[in-house]
Amino acid sequence: MDIWGIVAASISEAALRPFEIREATAVGGGSINEAYRLGGADGTSYFLKLNEIRHLPVFVAEAAGLDAIAATGTIRVPRPIAHGSADGKSYLVLEHLELRSHGNARMLGEQLAALHRCIPPPPSLTLPLQGGGNDGKSSCFGFPHDNFIGTTPQPNTLKDNWIEFWREQRLGFQLRLAAQNGFGGQLQSLGEKLMGALPAFFVGYTPAPSLLHGDLWSGNHAFLADGTPTIFDPAVYYGDRECDLAMSELFGGYSGDFYAAYRAAYPLDAGYAKRRDLYNLYHILNHANLFGSGYARQAEQMMQKLLAVAN
Repeated sequence: MDIWGIVAASISEAALRPFEIREATAVGGGSINEAYRLGGADGTSYFLKLNEIRHLPVFVAEAAGLDAIAATGTIRVPRPIAHGSADGKSYLVLEHLELRSHGNARMLGEQLAALHRCIPPPPSLTLPLQGGGNDGKSSCFGFPHDNFIGTTPQPNTLKDNWIEFWREQRLGFQLRLAAQNGFGGQLQSLGEKLMGALPAFFVGYTPAPSLLHGDLWSGNHAFLADGTPTIFDPAVYYGDRECDLAMSELFGGYSGDFYAAYRAAYPLDAGYAKRRDLYNLYHILNHANLFGSGYARQAEQMMQKLLAVAN
Protein backbone atom coordinates (compact mmCIF):
# COMPACT_ATOMS: atom_id res chain seq x y z
CA MET A 1 0.00 0.00 0.00
CA ASP A 2 1.38 3.45 -0.93
CA ILE A 3 1.61 6.45 1.39
CA TRP A 4 -1.87 7.72 0.46
CA GLY A 5 -3.47 4.41 1.28
CA ILE A 6 -1.62 4.19 4.60
CA VAL A 7 -2.65 7.73 5.52
CA ALA A 8 -6.29 7.02 4.66
CA ALA A 9 -6.21 3.82 6.72
CA SER A 10 -4.68 5.62 9.72
CA ILE A 11 -7.35 8.33 9.54
CA SER A 12 -10.06 5.67 9.33
CA GLU A 13 -8.65 3.95 12.41
CA ALA A 14 -8.41 7.19 14.40
CA ALA A 15 -11.86 8.44 13.33
CA LEU A 16 -13.50 5.03 13.86
CA ARG A 17 -15.14 5.26 10.43
CA PRO A 18 -13.97 4.72 6.85
CA PHE A 19 -12.13 7.59 5.18
CA GLU A 20 -11.34 7.65 1.47
CA ILE A 21 -9.12 10.37 0.03
CA ARG A 22 -11.03 12.02 -2.79
CA GLU A 23 -8.53 14.82 -3.39
CA ALA A 24 -5.15 15.95 -2.07
CA THR A 25 -4.55 19.67 -2.61
CA ALA A 26 -1.04 21.03 -2.04
CA VAL A 27 -0.93 23.83 0.53
CA GLY A 28 1.88 26.41 0.68
CA GLY A 29 3.35 28.32 3.58
CA GLY A 30 5.83 25.85 5.02
CA SER A 31 9.57 25.59 4.34
CA ILE A 32 10.24 22.17 5.87
CA ASN A 33 7.40 19.81 4.94
CA GLU A 34 5.13 19.05 2.04
CA ALA A 35 1.59 19.96 3.10
CA TYR A 36 -1.81 18.93 1.72
CA ARG A 37 -5.47 19.40 2.41
CA LEU A 38 -7.07 15.98 2.16
CA GLY A 39 -10.70 15.98 1.04
CA GLY A 40 -12.71 12.86 1.80
CA ALA A 41 -15.51 11.22 -0.12
CA ASP A 42 -17.79 11.96 2.85
CA GLY A 43 -17.02 15.70 2.79
CA THR A 44 -14.60 15.70 5.72
CA SER A 45 -11.11 17.14 5.39
CA TYR A 46 -7.75 16.82 7.14
CA PHE A 47 -4.38 18.54 7.03
CA LEU A 48 -1.42 16.34 6.09
CA LYS A 49 2.30 16.94 6.49
CA LEU A 50 4.79 14.73 4.65
CA ASN A 51 8.54 14.50 4.90
CA GLU A 52 11.41 12.03 4.67
CA ILE A 53 11.09 9.02 6.94
CA ARG A 54 13.90 10.29 9.18
CA HIS A 55 11.64 13.17 10.24
CA LEU A 56 9.06 10.93 11.94
CA PRO A 57 10.38 11.84 15.44
CA VAL A 58 9.70 15.51 14.59
CA PHE A 59 6.06 14.70 13.80
CA VAL A 60 5.70 12.57 16.94
CA ALA A 61 7.01 15.44 19.05
CA GLU A 62 4.76 17.96 17.30
CA ALA A 63 1.69 15.86 18.02
CA ALA A 64 2.71 15.54 21.67
CA GLY A 65 3.19 19.29 21.93
CA LEU A 66 -0.21 20.02 20.44
CA ASP A 67 -1.79 17.54 22.85
CA ALA A 68 -0.05 19.22 25.78
CA ILE A 69 -1.36 22.66 24.82
CA ALA A 70 -4.85 21.32 24.07
CA ALA A 71 -4.98 19.66 27.50
CA THR A 72 -4.78 23.07 29.19
CA GLY A 73 -8.05 24.22 27.63
CA THR A 74 -6.61 27.70 27.19
CA ILE A 75 -6.04 28.22 23.46
CA ARG A 76 -7.10 26.50 20.25
CA VAL A 77 -4.69 24.20 18.44
CA PRO A 78 -5.29 21.81 15.54
CA ARG A 79 -6.04 18.35 16.96
CA PRO A 80 -3.53 15.62 16.03
CA ILE A 81 -5.22 12.70 14.28
CA ALA A 82 -2.48 10.24 13.33
CA HIS A 83 1.21 9.94 12.50
CA GLY A 84 3.43 7.23 11.13
CA SER A 85 5.60 6.21 8.20
CA ALA A 86 5.17 4.35 4.92
CA ASP A 87 6.61 4.18 1.42
CA GLY A 88 9.82 5.93 2.52
CA LYS A 89 7.99 8.91 4.01
CA SER A 90 6.79 10.06 7.42
CA TYR A 91 3.46 11.77 7.92
CA LEU A 92 1.39 13.73 10.42
CA VAL A 93 -2.36 14.16 10.03
CA LEU A 94 -4.02 17.07 11.82
CA GLU A 95 -7.50 18.45 12.09
CA HIS A 96 -8.04 20.76 9.13
CA LEU A 97 -8.81 24.35 10.12
CA GLU A 98 -9.81 27.13 7.73
CA LEU A 99 -7.36 29.84 8.80
CA ARG A 100 -7.28 33.59 8.33
CA SER A 101 -4.54 36.12 9.00
CA HIS A 102 -6.73 38.51 11.01
CA GLY A 103 -8.96 37.96 14.00
CA ASN A 104 -9.32 38.66 17.71
CA ALA A 105 -5.77 39.67 18.66
CA ARG A 106 -6.81 40.66 22.18
CA MET A 107 -8.21 37.19 22.77
CA LEU A 108 -4.93 35.74 21.54
CA GLY A 109 -3.02 37.78 24.11
CA GLU A 110 -5.39 36.79 26.91
CA GLN A 111 -5.32 33.12 25.98
CA LEU A 112 -1.53 33.02 25.70
CA ALA A 113 -1.37 34.54 29.18
CA ALA A 114 -3.68 31.77 30.40
CA LEU A 115 -1.43 29.15 28.78
CA HIS A 116 1.57 30.68 30.56
CA ARG A 117 -0.18 30.29 33.91
CA CYS A 118 -0.11 26.52 33.44
CA ILE A 119 2.58 25.07 35.67
CA PRO A 120 4.45 21.77 35.41
CA PRO A 121 2.46 18.76 36.59
CA PRO A 122 3.48 16.42 39.40
CA PRO A 123 6.26 14.04 38.32
CA SER A 124 3.79 11.18 37.84
CA LEU A 125 1.92 13.07 35.09
CA THR A 126 2.98 13.96 31.56
CA LEU A 127 0.41 16.63 30.68
CA PRO A 128 0.11 20.19 31.99
CA LEU A 129 -2.34 21.09 34.70
CA GLN A 130 -5.71 22.52 33.72
CA GLY A 131 -5.20 26.24 34.25
CA GLY A 132 -4.27 27.37 37.73
CA GLY A 133 -1.87 30.02 38.91
CA ASN A 134 1.84 29.93 38.22
CA ASP A 135 2.94 30.42 41.80
CA GLY A 136 6.35 28.82 41.38
CA LYS A 137 5.61 25.85 43.66
CA SER A 138 6.43 23.44 40.85
CA SER A 139 9.94 24.44 39.84
CA CYS A 140 11.02 22.14 37.01
CA PHE A 141 12.08 23.65 33.71
CA GLY A 142 12.08 21.46 30.62
CA PHE A 143 9.65 18.77 29.53
CA PRO A 144 9.11 15.03 30.05
CA HIS A 145 10.68 14.34 26.65
CA ASP A 146 12.99 16.05 24.17
CA ASN A 147 11.55 17.53 20.98
CA PHE A 148 12.59 19.79 18.10
CA ILE A 149 12.90 23.44 17.22
CA GLY A 150 12.30 23.32 13.49
CA THR A 151 14.20 20.15 12.64
CA THR A 152 16.93 20.77 15.22
CA PRO A 153 16.81 18.53 18.31
CA GLN A 154 15.74 20.44 21.43
CA PRO A 155 16.87 18.84 24.71
CA ASN A 156 14.45 19.26 27.60
CA THR A 157 16.05 17.46 30.55
CA LEU A 158 14.26 18.73 33.65
CA LYS A 159 16.17 21.26 35.76
CA ASP A 160 15.14 23.26 38.80
CA ASN A 161 17.52 26.12 37.95
CA TRP A 162 16.48 28.26 34.99
CA ILE A 163 19.88 29.85 34.35
CA GLU A 164 21.52 26.42 34.22
CA PHE A 165 18.77 25.16 31.92
CA TRP A 166 19.18 28.08 29.54
CA ARG A 167 22.98 27.85 29.62
CA GLU A 168 23.24 24.10 29.07
CA GLN A 169 20.21 23.10 27.02
CA ARG A 170 19.55 26.16 24.94
CA LEU A 171 22.59 28.41 24.28
CA GLY A 172 25.20 25.76 25.07
CA PHE A 173 23.54 23.13 22.92
CA GLN A 174 23.22 25.48 19.93
CA LEU A 175 26.82 26.66 20.29
CA ARG A 176 28.11 23.09 20.37
CA LEU A 177 26.06 22.33 17.28
CA ALA A 178 27.41 25.47 15.62
CA ALA A 179 30.97 24.32 16.30
CA GLN A 180 30.16 20.99 14.62
CA ASN A 181 28.81 22.96 11.66
CA GLY A 182 32.06 24.91 11.29
CA PHE A 183 31.10 28.08 13.16
CA GLY A 184 34.04 28.60 15.50
CA GLY A 185 36.19 31.58 16.32
CA GLN A 186 34.40 34.67 17.55
CA LEU A 187 31.01 33.00 17.74
CA GLN A 188 32.34 30.48 20.23
CA SER A 189 34.44 32.91 22.26
CA LEU A 190 31.58 35.38 22.57
CA GLY A 191 29.22 32.54 23.44
CA GLU A 192 31.46 31.34 26.26
CA LYS A 193 31.68 34.85 27.70
CA LEU A 194 27.93 35.32 27.48
CA MET A 195 27.14 32.01 29.16
CA GLY A 196 29.39 33.06 32.03
CA ALA A 197 27.59 36.40 32.28
CA LEU A 198 24.03 35.00 32.37
CA PRO A 199 23.38 35.76 36.07
CA ALA A 200 23.66 39.48 35.31
CA PHE A 201 20.40 39.29 33.34
CA PHE A 202 18.46 37.83 36.26
CA VAL A 203 19.32 40.15 39.14
CA GLY A 204 16.07 40.59 41.08
CA TYR A 205 14.17 38.28 38.74
CA THR A 206 13.46 34.58 39.32
CA PRO A 207 11.36 33.09 36.51
CA ALA A 208 8.64 30.58 37.31
CA PRO A 209 8.10 27.74 34.82
CA SER A 210 5.24 28.26 32.38
CA LEU A 211 4.04 26.02 29.59
CA LEU A 212 5.47 27.61 26.43
CA HIS A 213 4.60 27.24 22.78
CA GLY A 214 8.35 27.45 22.26
CA ASP A 215 8.45 28.68 18.64
CA LEU A 216 5.98 31.55 18.70
CA TRP A 217 7.00 33.57 15.66
CA SER A 218 4.35 35.41 13.65
CA GLY A 219 3.89 32.54 11.17
CA ASN A 220 2.76 30.11 13.86
CA HIS A 221 -0.56 31.71 14.72
CA ALA A 222 -3.75 32.45 12.78
CA PHE A 223 -7.48 32.85 13.32
CA LEU A 224 -10.65 30.95 12.54
CA ALA A 225 -13.52 32.51 10.61
CA ASP A 226 -15.18 33.72 13.83
CA GLY A 227 -11.95 35.42 14.98
CA THR A 228 -10.90 32.68 17.40
CA PRO A 229 -7.10 32.53 17.61
CA THR A 230 -5.14 29.34 17.07
CA ILE A 231 -1.47 28.46 17.43
CA PHE A 232 0.42 25.56 15.85
CA ASP A 233 3.88 24.08 15.08
CA PRO A 234 4.92 24.12 18.75
CA ALA A 235 8.24 23.25 20.41
CA VAL A 236 6.79 23.02 23.91
CA TYR A 237 8.56 23.01 27.24
CA TYR A 238 8.22 24.64 30.65
CA GLY A 239 10.32 27.79 30.83
CA ASP A 240 10.33 31.53 31.38
CA ARG A 241 7.23 32.92 29.66
CA GLU A 242 9.32 35.83 28.43
CA CYS A 243 10.78 33.39 25.86
CA ASP A 244 7.46 33.23 24.00
CA LEU A 245 7.00 36.99 24.16
CA ALA A 246 10.53 37.58 22.90
CA MET A 247 10.09 35.16 19.99
CA SER A 248 6.82 36.86 19.06
CA GLU A 249 8.81 40.06 18.42
CA LEU A 250 11.63 38.47 16.42
CA PHE A 251 10.22 38.06 12.91
CA GLY A 252 7.63 40.74 12.27
CA GLY A 253 5.90 40.78 15.62
CA TYR A 254 2.27 40.54 16.63
CA SER A 255 -0.30 43.34 16.87
CA GLY A 256 -0.33 46.01 19.53
CA ASP A 257 -3.69 44.72 20.78
CA PHE A 258 -2.10 41.32 21.41
CA TYR A 259 0.67 42.76 23.59
CA ALA A 260 -1.67 45.12 25.45
CA ALA A 261 -4.07 42.30 26.26
CA TYR A 262 -1.27 39.98 27.37
CA ARG A 263 0.27 42.56 29.68
CA ALA A 264 -3.12 43.43 31.15
CA ALA A 265 -3.78 39.75 31.89
CA TYR A 266 -0.26 38.86 33.05
CA PRO A 267 2.09 41.84 33.52
CA LEU A 268 5.74 41.39 32.54
CA ASP A 269 8.74 42.09 34.74
CA ALA A 270 10.40 45.46 34.15
CA GLY A 271 13.60 43.73 33.05
CA TYR A 272 12.01 41.91 30.12
CA ALA A 273 13.52 44.28 27.55
CA LYS A 274 17.11 43.40 28.50
CA ARG A 275 16.40 39.65 28.35
CA ARG A 276 14.50 39.73 25.05
CA ASP A 277 17.62 39.49 22.87
CA LEU A 278 19.10 36.86 25.18
CA TYR A 279 16.11 34.62 24.54
CA ASN A 280 15.98 35.39 20.82
CA LEU A 281 19.68 34.56 20.48
CA TYR A 282 18.68 30.91 20.83
CA HIS A 283 16.53 31.13 17.71
CA ILE A 284 19.15 33.06 15.73
CA LEU A 285 21.76 30.42 16.60
CA ASN A 286 19.30 27.76 15.51
CA HIS A 287 18.79 29.58 12.21
CA ALA A 288 22.57 29.69 11.77
CA ASN A 289 22.69 25.94 12.25
CA LEU A 290 19.81 25.41 9.84
CA PHE A 291 20.42 28.08 7.20
CA GLY A 292 24.00 29.31 7.36
CA SER A 293 26.52 32.03 8.04
CA GLY A 294 24.35 35.13 7.71
CA TYR A 295 22.60 34.20 10.92
CA ALA A 296 25.94 33.36 12.57
CA ARG A 297 27.08 36.94 12.00
CA GLN A 298 23.79 38.21 13.42
CA ALA A 299 24.30 36.01 16.49
CA GLU A 300 27.78 37.47 17.02
CA GLN A 301 26.38 41.00 16.88
CA MET A 302 23.64 40.10 19.35
CA MET A 303 26.16 38.59 21.76
CA GLN A 304 28.37 41.69 21.62
CA LYS A 305 25.40 43.86 22.54
CA LEU A 306 24.28 41.48 25.30
CA LEU A 307 27.76 41.43 26.83
CA ALA A 308 27.74 45.22 26.85
CA VAL A 309 24.46 45.13 28.77
CA ALA A 310 25.76 42.50 31.20
CA ASN A 311 28.82 44.58 31.95
